[in-house]
Amino acid sequence: MVLPGGACESFLVVKFRAEEMASSEDSTRTVLVTGAGGRTGAIVFDKLKKTEKFVVRGLVRTEEAKAKLGGKGVFIGDVTKADTLSAAFEGIDALIITTSAVPKMKPGFDPSKGAPPEFYFEENGYPEQVDWIGQKNQIDAAKAAGCKHIVLVGSMGGQNPNHMLNSLGNGKILIWKRKAEEYLSQSGVPYTIIRAGGLQDKDGGIRELIVSKDDELMNTDTKSITRSDVAEMCIQSLLTDLSKNKAFDLASKPEGQGTPTTDFKSLFATITTPF
Repeated sequence: MVLPGGACESFLVVKFRAEEMASSEDSTRTVLVTGAGGRTGAIVFDKLKKTEKFVVRGLVRTEEAKAKLGGKGVFIGDVTKADTLSAAFEGIDALIITTSAVPKMKPGFDPSKGAPPEFYFEENGYPEQVDWIGQKNQIDAAKAAGCKHIVLVGSMGGQNPNHMLNSLGNGKILIWKRKAEEYLSQSGVPYTIIRAGGLQDKDGGIRELIVSKDDELMNTDTKSITRSDVAEMCIQSLLTDLSKNKAFDLASKPEGQGTPTTDFKSLFATITTPF
């Protein structure tokens, strides 16, 4: 087929863009999962290993955690120390951040006495260090490595500075998480911010997922989500450009209500909030 001069140029541009879009969604990419030794991160890592679209890496803090993940493709590093991250981040195409500070209950709690439990964070494990500095370090490292997409697992509740999670160990965890989310949104790297509801250790893939914004789900009966469903949403974020530069709350309907979500592109298409 012979095209006029201008039409030929337009045809080539359209063809190039179509190939570029196909490449961004269909080609094999190297994906790093940080916090891969945690309960949600380990599920993300395992799910990615079972796909053929990705070369998977994991970042953990200890040799023990590395061994539990099988060792292959797993790096050891401390997200609060930027100089320990370069090897894991080198050459990555995408990053999934699941790292989070974890409050621990102080010993000696006796529920029979009626007093609420007290919590603390381990040294170098406070939310400011892990959820702010640690995530900032990861975003910077990913950007320096030429990463093309960052998926961040956050938490609902960030609109309320008086949320009870902020009082645990006086860590202000949701405040520091939201600060990292804002930093990511301004980084220039395409992003997906998943603000998960209360995390459940149950089977995924059998519930209808709900996306919302601004903690609107906090006052409803649908404000929880399985870790497995969060992990699946992370992976589906990498499979469509419709997920990029969006931030949203994520929960699910109770099992047996609604229709289990399978069309993730349509779900992402309903999200309009950039942050």
